[in-house]
Amino acid sequence: MKDLSIYIHIPFCKEKCFYCDFLSFKGKEEYFEKYQIALLKEIEEFAILNKNKYIVKTIFIGGGTPSILPIGYIEGIATKIYNLFNVDKNVEFTIEANPGTLSYEKIKSFKDSNINRISVGLQAYQNSLLKKIGRIHTIEEFLQNYENIRKVGFDNVNIDLMFSLPTQTENDFKETLTNISKLQPEHISTYSLILEEGTKFYSMYEKGEFELFSDELDRKLYYMAIDILQKNGYNLYEISNFCKPKKECKHNIVYWTRKEYIGFGLGASSLIDEKRIINTNNFNDYINFKNDREIEILEKRHMYSEFMFLGLRMIKGIKKSDFYKEFNISIDSIYKKEIDKFIKNGLLIEDNDYLRLSKKGIDLSNVVFSEFI
Repeated sequence: MKDLSIYIHIPFCKEKCFYCDFLSFKGKEEYFEKYQIALLKEIEEFAILNKNKYIVKTIFIGGGTPSILPIGYIEGIATKIYNLFNVDKNVEFTIEANPGTLSYEKIKSFKDSNINRISVGLQAYQNSLLKKIGRIHTIEEFLQNYENIRKVGFDNVNIDLMFSLPTQTENDFKETLTNISKLQPEHISTYSLILEEGTKFYSMYEKGEFELFSDELDRKLYYMAIDILQKNGYNLYEISNFCKPKKECKHNIVYWTRKEYIGFGLGASSLIDEKRIINTNNFNDYINFKNDREIEILEKRHMYSEFMFLGLRMIKGIKKSDFYKEFNISIDSIYKKEIDKFIKNGLLIEDNDYLRLSKKGIDLSNVVFSEFI
């Protein structure tokens, strides 16, 4: 049996955060049940067609805000997966959660559904800042729910944080990092604000309501995160992700190393048999069982490209021998010119069989990645 990861998309939110351009909607509570029925049908159809072909190594329920669903919905999804698939006994099973949509009972229901990892979107430690970025929760709600998460027995927790937010100060971010470090979650993700078209922040920026951070200040905050988190026992293992020893997110590593995964739900994408498959993003079509998928059979050059720009996100980098193993061709025969240029410019480091980004390369990672796309 082949290894497989499963991603499940829940496109519902209580409110849309000001920075968010993910495929999600507020005010569609009346469609929860219809969406669930369509989702379970899609899962079932794939499982029947691929019976005993896969063993599921990771499951990730993301969004949107999966924790917005009433008790019973997530359990239904988990039960369906366990009934239809061969699930590895050591599966990593993650759910994303917003502190403003959690309760002790809901957290316990996740644990009872075999979910063993929870990813909490905190973003900032200051209530004033949380309000300014459109979050629906307070720091007090987060702390209460974090306590409940531990009380219920979760021993693998991620906290999402953001920096370079409008009006955020260096002290704000330092306070956030320091206080979250004290809680000792197993994993911390830190993302810089990216202004996306169609978001409330994009509209506000165009009206001149705030200024973006300079690249210099953005980098200063990034290295502040590395400094504070490493001093508190966290390893930086991917450009934006830190973890305690052996607590890397296995599901995300599947994406970065181009292993196979199937996406269920509105707009979800899959990588199966070197085909990139994307579900419809039309909500009404999806809930009425019209899932017109976009299917792209990847050419070799696309596979090479993905191997490079996804793999180089990881701090340890990529193995040249893995490239040969996967494609039966040497990495130098495809990318020698680019690799030599980036080594000469100090953006890439070659260390025996590994190629990885230097500190300067991390700062200019988009320049490096674009060369391989």
